[in-house]
Amino acid sequence: MRQGTETRETSKRYKTGRTNQVRTKQMANNAAAMNTTYSLGNVSVSAVKWSTVLTLGRFLLQLAAQVVLARLLGPDSYGLFGLGMIVYTFGAFFSSACFARNLMQQPEIGPADVRFVFTWQLIAGGLASLCIYLAAPALSIYFKEPRVEPVIEWLSLACLISSATATSANLIQRNLEFKAYGVMQMLSYALGYLVVGIPLALNGVGVYSLVAAWLVQLTSLMLACYWLQPHSLKPLLWFGGARQTFSFGSTVFVTNIVNWLLNNVDRIVIGRVINAHAVGLYTAGYNLATMPNTLLIGPLQSVLLAAGAKLQAERARLATAYRQIFATIWVLLLPAFVFLAVMAPSIVALLYGERWSGTAPVLAILFLATPAFIAWGLSTPILWHTERKHQEAGLQLPILIIGIGALFALAGKGIHVVAITTGVIVAARGACMCIAAFRALEIPLNTAISPMLRGALLSLPAAGVAWLGTWMTGGHPFLALVAGSTFVLALLAGIVLLRPYWLGNDTHNMLIRFVPALRRGASSMQERTA
Repeated sequence: MRQGTETRETSKRYKTGRTNQVRTKQMANNAAAMNTTYSLGNVSVSAVKWSTVLTLGRFLLQLAAQVVLARLLGPDSYGLFGLGMIVYTFGAFFSSACFARNLMQQPEIGPADVRFVFTWQLIAGGLASLCIYLAAPALSIYFKEPRVEPVIEWLSLACLISSATATSANLIQRNLEFKAYGVMQMLSYALGYLVVGIPLALNGVGVYSLVAAWLVQLTSLMLACYWLQPHSLKPLLWFGGARQTFSFGSTVFVTNIVNWLLNNVDRIVIGRVINAHAVGLYTAGYNLATMPNTLLIGPLQSVLLAAGAKLQAERARLATAYRQIFATIWVLLLPAFVFLAVMAPSIVALLYGERWSGTAPVLAILFLATPAFIAWGLSTPILWHTERKHQEAGLQLPILIIGIGALFALAGKGIHVVAITTGVIVAARGACMCIAAFRALEIPLNTAISPMLRGALLSLPAAGVAWLGTWMTGGHPFLALVAGSTFVLALLAGIVLLRPYWLGNDTHNMLIRFVPALRRGASSMQERTA
């Protein structure tokens, strides 16, 4: 009996010790996971900061180059290049996104994934280039513009270049190396447009100065990306994970086709119904209005895709991040774009000159639609990380069908009517994607009401100070922009520093993540109020 009792006690002590070891190991694993999550969060914030700073630099560089080229070339050349770019962006969806995006989406990847993606991206890019080149004569007939045929033929090369870049570029973004990637983008753009494009325009090359600048930019970016993120160039046509990659690629392809049509159908219709000159005026306003989209969507969407791939199981963190981003878009960006919409005539007059005055109403309308476009762009990664990637195309397909019909019916009334129709399409897309993202993350839809109302209320004084600046300066473009910008920045800074609770908790918490000093300022204000 005594021996049996000792045996049971020994067994009990062993089990207790073993249980403690398991608990200790679990605690260690949990702590490691928390540290990894915290580290990843810090890296993501740092990545967004660097990406935003560098994208801002690229934005200013791009703005300066585009203004110079627009003044040198005029709306006609810009219209021809715009028609060519519509065709190129269609081919780019085949050549630069279908397979390579899978490298950012998967939690873990291996050498076989990289080789397989690179092989099929090159195949897709080569086929896209060939098809676009062969289709150039038919496309010039569709647009009723024979001068666009050689432009499309030259730009078909860009599809092959983009396909060769896609693998390295997506690996760089997967690793959150946005600082290096942003520097490379800036340098490649400077090489293409400042070193090549502007000198060619000054020498009377016309639209081909834009074509050459674009090809040089893409080629230099391709070489820089491979230098930063080299990978095997050995072909691989099939491997164990090929079916999953093809399945993912097919979903990306369908989604991209729908998005391409929604993003370009306005200019396709203008090119068909009106003329290349109208396309140039519209494209200038469209490009200027979408530059902030690139500045804001690019960094945040890439980080959401890359970081979200590593945190797919942490639905609560994704929900918090998305809710804060959504609130920030409407509380801070809506007033900013309302201000820019009011200042659109001054912006166009200052940057482009009198030849481009027809661009001002287009720019104003599209500025008002920009917050919805940004909200749409930052909702799509949520759907992809919550196994709802098919919804992006499915939800937007009815909008596409109705939008195409509306644009063809109304395009004859002028480009400002096309801009209004496009703004309505963008708003509908933003609403669909945001609702889908809220449901995917199980966020109550009524939480969207408060930030949208706050943004609408803040838009009133933003529009007021824009009008005040224009009135005080007699409508002088430069002085009106300086005065209006000073007023609106002072207004927003005063709210952020003195009345942060007007922004709401989500927006304020998002600002604190990037500017920690605001936390101390808010605490001091609360203490003084108490």
